[in-house]
Amino acid sequence: MQVEFHHSIDELKRTEWDALVRDDNPFLKYAFHAALEHHDCVGRKFGWMPCHLVIRDDGRMVGLSPLYIKTNSYGEFVFDHAWADAYQRSGMRYYPKMVCAIPYTPAYGERLLVAPDSDAGQLRREMITATKQLAIESDFSSMHWLFTTREEGALLRSMGMLERLGVQFHWHNQAYEDFDHFLARLTAKRRKNIRQERRKVMDAGVRFRVLHGDEVSDSEWQLFAGFYTKTFEERYSLPTLNAGFFREVGRSLGEQVLLILAYDDAVCIAGALLYRSPSVLYGRHWGALHHYDSLHFETCYYQGIEYAIKHGLQRFEPGAQGEHKIWRGFLPVQTRSYHWIGDPHFSLSIGDFLSRETPAIKDYEKSLLSSSPYRDKSSPE
Repeated sequence: MQVEFHHSIDELKRTEWDALVRDDNPFLKYAFHAALEHHDCVGRKFGWMPCHLVIRDDGRMVGLSPLYIKTNSYGEFVFDHAWADAYQRSGMRYYPKMVCAIPYTPAYGERLLVAPDSDAGQLRREMITATKQLAIESDFSSMHWLFTTREEGALLRSMGMLERLGVQFHWHNQAYEDFDHFLARLTAKRRKNIRQERRKVMDAGVRFRVLHGDEVSDSEWQLFAGFYTKTFEERYSLPTLNAGFFREVGRSLGEQVLLILAYDDAVCIAGALLYRSPSVLYGRHWGALHHYDSLHFETCYYQGIEYAIKHGLQRFEPGAQGEHKIWRGFLPVQTRSYHWIGDPHFSLSIGDFLSRETPAIKDYEKSLLSSSPYRDKSSPE
């Protein structure tokens, strides 16, 4: 076995990388990470320095982790700012740290990718050990695996990593025939509210175009990039993606990229960017020129639900946070991340914090489920 760390994805072959991606997850594919690097969406400017782990067996890539050295906690969606502040108050350095994550993307999936003919358990243990060893040798404060699968999480936990739970809101396709079939599963109040929101957008004369990545023109990507930037700047946040990234990822991933554009007469007024695998739809970014009543809900949620039903997708993950999603058919589900903290005293303190946070997160999820808009109040898990 040979362990390698690569600071540029161009050092690796797309065919080798993608051969280890199961379920055709768009965020794990070579094209997504390459577009980020090629258009300076990651790097020193934004504090995401690539350091991808590769394991080879007799020259063949059999293991892969998307690793990054971080000089901040931006774009991770597992918030450890309080941990960083505690380190600083103690006169210690929290940054740089390492993360195994998809930049700016709170979608869970595999983080320890292995060849299908390998001993997955043993290979993943070696990958975790190699990553931790690099963090120790580089004097990084910590190592974090974000939004992992349950299987990976069980292994990470067994190797002493601290588990942290979170909550997102996902829509699940119950073999719906169309949008009205989905609405029929909801309580009368929620069904009425959704119809009212959709009617407001329709009465405003807004129409929609749904395009896959390879159908979007350069000018349309430029337009969407403006929507994206406007949204971040209005929220006093940092836009890290750009038109070049959107163009490349759209061209490279094709039908796995979905752009929904909204028009008022001939003027494009809003857009939402989504990604898809054969079974899952992922909502990522949106923006608009002006405020239209309920336009955000229609563009980002209802158009996505209609697309998922039409194409037989089983799940729709619209992004992080947002309790308002419950009333529109998205139910709470747990997410998991795992953490190695180098300093033993801080590891104990953070472990104690998590022992108190975890039951609170579980109670929070349970209370959210009591607000389910579905008539049968069932949980998707």
